[in-house]
Amino acid sequence: MFRSDVRQYLSVYLVMDLSGHEGKSALDIARAALDGGVTMIQLREKKAPLARVVEEGRALRELCREYGVPFLVNDRVDLALVLDADGVHVGQDDLPGSEARKLLGQDKIIGISAGTMAEAEWAMAQGADYLGVGAVYSTLTKGDAGAPIGTGLISEIKQRWPHIGMVGIGGIDASNAAPVIQAGADGVAVVSAIVRQSDPCSAARQLKYEVCPGQSQKK
Repeated sequence: MFRSDVRQYLSVYLVMDLSGHEGKSALDIARAALDGGVTMIQLREKKAPLARVVEEGRALRELCREYGVPFLVNDRVDLALVLDADGVHVGQDDLPGSEARKLLGQDKIIGISAGTMAEAEWAMAQGADYLGVGAVYSTLTKGDAGAPIGTGLISEIKQRWPHIGMVGIGGIDASNAAPVIQAGADGVAVVSAIVRQSDPCSAARQLKYEVCPGQSQKK
């Protein structure tokens, strides 16, 4: 349903896990973020028991459907199938995108990470619907993100494949999102810029303003 026009859902892309939210549930944070203008949610959960991931993942999927935005799963194609997610996002060392496509079918979204032009070429050959490019800035959220690469690669990819969907990821918040969009990205993928804020709705709204100033009002 979302694959054919995935680029329009990439503007404010929330990546979140289920735990460590200081008393707030993942579902409450997600709802507040969606109220603030989040356009896609990816579940990236590495530690919680699988039974909990399935239960809460289904609740997140239903919430995303309520708001009409895509719900993706990080890495785990098997979990995406169980949750009936709208797609997956895989890294360079995960199941190749072409294999994920065989399992998920033609209607699902396949996002692939890229931190170099060679990785972008591989991702495109694998049939990526969009690329997650970064880490753009320094980040503590993802331990294996590597050194920041800035926005140059986004510009290079945009010049070579102008029609591919693309989000910048890594250390992005409302204060530095604009250069990522100016470089050619369709949006930004964030974690702490929303989930670790006291007011996720306002944080998402501010980020939306910086990414899409014509679509939201600064508050």
